Amino acid sequence: MNYYEIGKTGMRVSNLSFGASSLGGVFHAIREAEGIKAVFTAIEHGMNFIDVSPYYGYYKAETVLGKALKEIPRNQYYLSTKVGRYGQDGVNTWDYSAQKVTESVYKSLERLNVDYIDLINVHDIEFADLNQVVNETLPALVELKEKGIVRHVGITDLQLENLQWVIEHSKAGTVESVLNFCHYCLNDDKLADYFNFFESNNVGIINASPFAMGLLSSRGIPEWHPAPKSLVEACQKATEYCKSKNYPIEKLAIQYAVSSPHIATTLFSSANPENVLKNIEYASSPIDWDFVKEIRNIIGDQIRVGWSNT
Repeated sequence: MNYYEIGKTGMRVSNLSFGASSLGGVFHAIREAEGIKAVFTAIEHGMNFIDVSPYYGYYKAETVLGKALKEIPRNQYYLSTKVGRYGQDGVNTWDYSAQKVTESVYKSLERLNVDYIDLINVHDIEFADLNQVVNETLPALVELKEKGIVRHVGITDLQLENLQWVIEHSKAGTVESVLNFCHYCLNDDKLADYFNFFESNNVGIINASPFAMGLLSSRGIPEWHPAPKSLVEACQKATEYCKSKNYPIEKLAIQYAVSSPHIATTLFSSANPENVLKNIEYASSPIDWDFVKEIRNIIGDQIRVGWSNT
């Protein structure tokens, strides 16, 4: 496992990290005991960064993760969670007010069984008034940082343009990291266009969804996936080609996602301990760049075809 610093935070994290969304049953139903074992497996094999959100599974992911964290020494991991996006009983809600995000942090502490959070993120800022994020949400989190409740502050979004706008309009140093998903994977490398901007602002880069939320996997996409049909079909062709070459597309996807020195860490999510081990093995194997070119040629004109957040 390789370790890189997230921006200027001092947090040196594993280049492959554990995303806990699966613990909330976001992609499919899970067995709680197996999910907890998956967390233990990740830590035991060198992953030291865990990302979660109260939104995942409508608080379930934080609750299950908290059960695991009770058994793990606090100095063995960095913990990231989020504020702003929530939900209950199948209904999504958003609240980026100072009062709500402050309350949210304290509730997350309780569910996660920790005394502080290493990185707090404003979740999916495209659903917020970006001016509110700059003038109300982030200052509330900075206040918690000054109290020692959180150590560092970041923002997340699918839309890279929003991340840039908030950084440009915030006080220098407020935003310490960005988490962007589905934009540094085999079918979409748009994140690379923003490397220089983030780095020039001392903002660390966290990548997520190396499988493009199922597009680059044998399992396929969940029903709610927002990708257009043309992109889904192109990625299915690439998946079948990989299978014919006895080279799982998941392996190539992980290898590609962790290949850039500009990215501190890439998050993947699985509640299956065996999959955790498999992905660690993939990440530590050398990448075949000629094969990457073949796959990207198959995806063809669907490279960088995106979609709106949901």
